[in-house]
Amino acid sequence: MAPQRRGAPRAPEGSGAADRRRPTSGKGGRAPREARRRWLRAGVLGACAALAVLLLWGGQGADDGVTEVLAGRGEVLPGRFIEVPCSDDYDGHRRFEGCSPRRCGRGVSDTVITQEEARRIRSIAEKGLALGGSDGGASILDLHSGALSVGKHFVNLYRYFGERAQNVFSEEDFQLYRDVRQKVQRAIAQAFGISASALHLTQPTFFSRINSSAARTAHDEYWHAHVDKVTYGSFDYTLLLYLSDYLHDFGGGRFVFLEDGANRTVEPRAGRVSFFTSGSENLHRVEKVRWGTRYAITIAFTCNPDHGIADPAVT
Repeated sequence: MAPQRRGAPRAPEGSGAADRRRPTSGKGGRAPREARRRWLRAGVLGACAALAVLLLWGGQGADDGVTEVLAGRGEVLPGRFIEVPCSDDYDGHRRFEGCSPRRCGRGVSDTVITQEEARRIRSIAEKGLALGGSDGGASILDLHSGALSVGKHFVNLYRYFGERAQNVFSEEDFQLYRDVRQKVQRAIAQAFGISASALHLTQPTFFSRINSSAARTAHDEYWHAHVDKVTYGSFDYTLLLYLSDYLHDFGGGRFVFLEDGANRTVEPRAGRVSFFTSGSENLHRVEKVRWGTRYAITIAFTCNPDHGIADPAVT
């Protein structure tokens, strides 16, 4: 409760003092009060506006449990690597000396792929996904298997669209795809101290396009935490190449490594690569995209040649 203001003692009637204090006009007395009210209203509105900005910013970028930004969108990183203890997920699979993970961790680089290469390879995704697209928030295009999201299902774009699909992609598109694959393969090999020739591209390797549409099927629910080696037994090393910019092209959608009390996030920017060993040491998820459209490509490598796949090509 605000304290009450006490007025000055009233002067006796006719003393002259009361007349001197009495305002000559009611309008003059109200003016200061009106000015104070206007300043108060302006202050309240300003505080509300500031709060709204903070809430909007938090809604776009914040996520409960994220305590450290591993790679911010404004950084240009020649390379950042964090080593973590390997899980035992690899023990149930055939090991390949000089390739199977013995040194585990996660890395980020903005110098492996140029932004121009990212722009050009994004155009491949846009052309392919223009043939279909999920009814929900997440659409997939796999040039290797031909898998494409259409409505609530997947189709083989090469069979479903026939010559139309073949006319969408050029040999230059597939050559760019191969060039990018080779660059990221060498980057992973260098980071983990293995031979690039020991790594084999494996499936699924795919483009993703994510927006804020509500999920229609389980395939649209991309935000659940998972382990790649558990989900896809062939994965030994996972790489993500981002093709759009966090807080410019989309909000939300950050990549989060989950750890007890110390989650770390990667903020996507076009041309940035984020790579990691695929076991439980790198449990992860993607935040829900809240606005805009997020493009990326997931490229996975195995040490087992039996699980290797060829680069896609014009057929």
